Amino acid sequence: MGTIQITLPDGSSRQAPRGITPAEIARQISPRLAEEALVARVSSSNPPPAGVASGAASDGELVDLSRPLEHDARLAILTAKDPAALEVFRHSAAHLLAAAVLELFPNVKLGIGPPIENGFFYEFLREEPFTPEDLERIEAKMRELAAQDIPNERKLLPKAEALELYRRSGQPFKCELVEEKAAEPMVSFYTTGKFLDFCRGPHIPSTGRIRAFKLMNISGAYWKGQEGNPQMQRIYGACFYTQAELDDYLHKLEEAKRRDHRRLGSELDLFSIQEEAGPGLIFWHPRGGLVRKLMEDWLREELLRRGYQLVFTPHIMRLDLWKTSGHTNFYRENMFGAIEVEKADYQLKPMNCPGHILIYKSRLRSYRDLPIRLAELGTVYRYERSGVLHGLLRVRGFTQDDAHIFCRPEQIESEIEACVDFAFAVLRTFGFDRYEVELSARDPAHPENYAGTVEDWARAEGALVGTMQRMKIPFKKMEGEAVFYGPKIDVKLIDAIGRPWQLTTVQFDFNLPRRFGLEYVGEDGSRHQPLMVHRALWGSVERFFGILIEHYAGAFPAWLAPVQVEVLPVSGKFTDYAKQVTDAVAAAGFRGHLDDRNEKLQAKIRDAQLQKVPYMLVVGGKEAEAGNVAVRHRSRGDLGPQPLADFLAALHREVDTRATS
Repeated sequence: MGTIQITLPDGSSRQAPRGITPAEIARQISPRLAEEALVARVSSSNPPPAGVASGAASDGELVDLSRPLEHDARLAILTAKDPAALEVFRHSAAHLLAAAVLELFPNVKLGIGPPIENGFFYEFLREEPFTPEDLERIEAKMRELAAQDIPNERKLLPKAEALELYRRSGQPFKCELVEEKAAEPMVSFYTTGKFLDFCRGPHIPSTGRIRAFKLMNISGAYWKGQEGNPQMQRIYGACFYTQAELDDYLHKLEEAKRRDHRRLGSELDLFSIQEEAGPGLIFWHPRGGLVRKLMEDWLREELLRRGYQLVFTPHIMRLDLWKTSGHTNFYRENMFGAIEVEKADYQLKPMNCPGHILIYKSRLRSYRDLPIRLAELGTVYRYERSGVLHGLLRVRGFTQDDAHIFCRPEQIESEIEACVDFAFAVLRTFGFDRYEVELSARDPAHPENYAGTVEDWARAEGALVGTMQRMKIPFKKMEGEAVFYGPKIDVKLIDAIGRPWQLTTVQFDFNLPRRFGLEYVGEDGSRHQPLMVHRALWGSVERFFGILIEHYAGAFPAWLAPVQVEVLPVSGKFTDYAKQVTDAVAAAGFRGHLDDRNEKLQAKIRDAQLQKVPYMLVVGGKEAEAGNVAVRHRSRGDLGPQPLADFLAALHREVDTRATS
């Protein structure tokens, strides 16, 4: 039988009989490890590259604990502490879902069932739609099967036999998957009780560990995501190792519903989407428009302070411009159709960059002019399918806080650094103190998807990496996530309930300057090609506004609130004094509103609270006599009586410092 050498993550090694399984090795190490083990990572016995720890995520193949080991190998036993095991855990939960559905609805046709962030889904074809009551039955059946601790077992079948098995059982989508994906003569299957699925695995040993899950909802999805294919029903579930983790996730979902910018946008009268005008197009109402003005005023002042020049470019330009830029080749599916004007094709702009390039090209530049930083709050139009539109966060017409920087090669890293510094200033100003940074690089396996040479990309990615390292900013490299014209830095903010949102992007571009023949006269008198940086801080005004609504649950800080002060007379007898207070608030430069309705005071306070007004000034006989106001704060409650001048001075300090708490 022979022996093999197994090397463990701590560097120790042991001799073991050939064919031993990771589960047996886990039992030898400790009963506790055997009990907690979920999956194994196996790799060749060669030592890992310098700087890569044995058992690191990039090192080795995930396999079942029951997989026999036939050769010398490095082995890591993964438990719930390892993030890689969670994906396997959720994949097994998807199989548990399919097993439960087949027991209850044996005639369903099976699609795919992958793990996803926070859970899993499985697709089914069924003539009748699944109902909420069906979900309850399915979840109960899943719990029943989980309690039986059914093994997940791997089987190998010849491809022809696998196809025949699925044909006999009436599973056309599985036949299709086997035909397409099964390259080896023997096809990998997994069984969970009566359920048999074509799957490469791996899976956790049995169903008994899957306890903290909940079926969430049902949605429609075309088979393989292609219109014209059969419409599947996709059942989604949330899944975690522990009930506490699941409860925390469900609580965050409820909190997210409470903060949903679409609901709050309507309740606070901030914006709307009008079906008469078309989906994905935003109408800013007066209150939302006022918040937008305050945001944009701050940004424009900051742009000028940081050496940017403000420009404006047309919303529509000749289609040939987009051919020169390369957008018609790389971005056509996201552009609206061409518009014919006097026998020439024009295009609604999906980007601001070609317009800024034309401004740069309007005259010959000197090296002394560079860097040139052109900034625009420019409205662009992109074709998004109706199924992905989502309030302010995914729209068809939106305003980018766009800038393009034209510079010399020796200026590039300092300009990128300034962009990143500007991004952090945005985060601080609008009340975000947590963020993540990603560096999106090209996929070297698919050079056809990118413009420029390998050397261009190496130089560009090196500049971004060098800047991040010099600024001591941790970042995650995302291979294959770059846009077609260059690598980029993405800053994701973390909101009040821990959700990441894509925000700032800083994109290197060596492509467009070449395509448009951009030049500057260098110190040597010769003509040179400038480098170009694309930079957006908010991403778009609409998206950032939606994020702000959800981050603050509609309760904007005082400097951004559309109404900062609500004046509430106790009764009609004190309306005159209330008007004097309202006039004083306005004269001090604040946005005040007088609620002189013939309503009880408690009803007025409730309505001001619902409108998220930061401050309420209650005025009655005592206040009128003393020249005071009784101050209420929307979250801190009753702050007591104050001289009006003192309140206004304190509010000035809060607004002038742009306090966010």
